[in-house]
Amino acid sequence: MLMAFPHIFKFGIRMFKRGFLIFQELETYLRDSASSALLSQIISKTVCHPICKSRPPSNQYQRLFLSELIKRHETTASEPLDELYDALAEVLRLEEQAQCHKSYRLPTGDFVSLIENQAVISEGTTGLVTWEAALCLAEWAMEHTDIFQGRSILELGSGMGLTGITVCKMCRPHKYIFSDCHPNVLRQLQRNLSLNNLAIQEFASTGASNTSGVQIMVKNLDWEVASQEHFKDLCVDVVIASDVVYDPEIVPCLVKLLSQFLICAEKDKVPNMYIASTIRNHETYASFRRELEASGIRQNIIPGPRRRVFPYDRSSQIELIKLHL
Repeated sequence: MLMAFPHIFKFGIRMFKRGFLIFQELETYLRDSASSALLSQIISKTVCHPICKSRPPSNQYQRLFLSELIKRHETTASEPLDELYDALAEVLRLEEQAQCHKSYRLPTGDFVSLIENQAVISEGTTGLVTWEAALCLAEWAMEHTDIFQGRSILELGSGMGLTGITVCKMCRPHKYIFSDCHPNVLRQLQRNLSLNNLAIQEFASTGASNTSGVQIMVKNLDWEVASQEHFKDLCVDVVIASDVVYDPEIVPCLVKLLSQFLICAEKDKVPNMYIASTIRNHETYASFRRELEASGIRQNIIPGPRRRVFPYDRSSQIELIKLHL
């Protein structure tokens, strides 16, 4: 999917979220100007952008985007634009793949690029796609860099790595530990770290360069079997997680894991914990909050991000909480 190109060139990104309002505005502009110059600029900043060429989004998304541009263009008196039809022809020749790239532009102009599965559930997991709370947590982290700068961070359920890669690029932590337990998720996560020039510490001796200066680790962390030794070895300052409260069956082991982190930590090194959750099932989320309370873990709801950086459904109910004893 095309993600977050500058100012007016966000037409393609927001087309479905805003009920084609952006395209209606574009059509009005084209009708009034009778020029295709703007369309040429849009194409160069989206489907013909170097990021899109080297890390292509799904063919279906590109096809729908270009088809809508053509539809709006043909209702005006603007001169024909060959490059628009050439771009669509090129996309139509391609076969749809199970995976695609998603690239997100950061405020610095850098990009976070991910390879994800197109199916929401695939290979026995939901971890091969990025979920909304991960985008929200990443935005929040960029507004609170002081929490992460120079610290050791552990992320639970890292999935495809969006939040962690953003934190590594924007917040300058000392060490970042990505974790998950599904083997296919861990493999794809490592590919995404490499795609973003983040070298995993275990492989740093091979000559891979870590351009962020952050120590990167990837851990297989199964919440059901994690022991106190795991927590003592990790020794982190901050624990974060997003969209990990989705199944009532995993709530008890998640809360037990969080509780063990707080209990096993040295008194002067109790980690700060932040959890971002999309509340899809209110009873499941309420049970998570009750389990936390029963375990002696206090919770504070904290304000979400103010600045919109990433495109996601803002109507979704996403809650951020800070946990402490």
